Amino acid sequence: MNAGGNAVAEAALDDVFSDDIVVPAADGYPLGATLFLPRGAKRRAVLINSATAVPRKLYRGFAGYLARRGCAVLTYDYRGTGDSRQQSMTGYNQPKSLVGFKADMADWAALDITATVSWMRERYRDLPFAYVGHSFGGQALGLLGNNADIPRALLIAAQAGYWKLMASPERYRVYAQLNGVGLPLTRVLGYMPGWAGLGMDLPKGVLEQWTRWVMSPRYLLDDATLTARENFPKFKGALRALSMTDDPWATRPAVELLCSAFTSITPEIISIRPADAGVEKIGHLGFFRSEHRDTLWRGAAEWIEAES
Repeated sequence: MNAGGNAVAEAALDDVFSDDIVVPAADGYPLGATLFLPRGAKRRAVLINSATAVPRKLYRGFAGYLARRGCAVLTYDYRGTGDSRQQSMTGYNQPKSLVGFKADMADWAALDITATVSWMRERYRDLPFAYVGHSFGGQALGLLGNNADIPRALLIAAQAGYWKLMASPERYRVYAQLNGVGLPLTRVLGYMPGWAGLGMDLPKGVLEQWTRWVMSPRYLLDDATLTARENFPKFKGALRALSMTDDPWATRPAVELLCSAFTSITPEIISIRPADAGVEKIGHLGFFRSEHRDTLWRGAAEWIEAES
């Protein structure tokens, strides 16, 4: 389905087509998405799942790179963020204001990510499929009821985000930002405004749940109300988790804690130093900078393309 009836348009990327589309979530909610396709034969399908408060456009370069290598790639925004706050479908008129908007991170996993996995698996049923999860996008892999349908998953800076596992002094900034700024603002305004320093605007339920998890020693793994935790052992595919040594959020212990929940497999955890990529810093978001095309991106693509 094309958003606004837009036709397939060439992206400003060599040998790649891109199409802005709408993908329905499990409850029919319209998700703004972009499908990247190679001009030649499609050899694989890849779904890229975003970090919290990060728009899908951050992944455009990496998605185009994978498409040039023969992958059909989908990026999308979770409900209440980016274009998934502004799209419309019959019966689903989304207000621009997030006041009163009902959504939390568990909804993102159960309704949005689960549906995009199914959409890609159905659309490209004859192609090998890989899941790429950045930060929350990687955390959510374990929450998906259909994660057994995923043969290969690459987690990038995905972690159990307990604040005390973050590097100092960033841990104290995050603690103060969430508890001293984020929660009070959210309760007054009815949503979390992006201008407060956490990225995009976020629905109230997202910020509240995220804060509870960040304050818990095992992050979402401590949430007794989150019944989807029982889905972690269902994932039995190949899993590689990348940990950047200069990432103050997804430190090696935080990545290891998340990976420990995938009890049916032995995840491969790789630490990457900025020097390994010939740069001074990578951090939590830097993997997706185009300067890593011939280093980090190539390594990730080669792993995605490997046989399961």
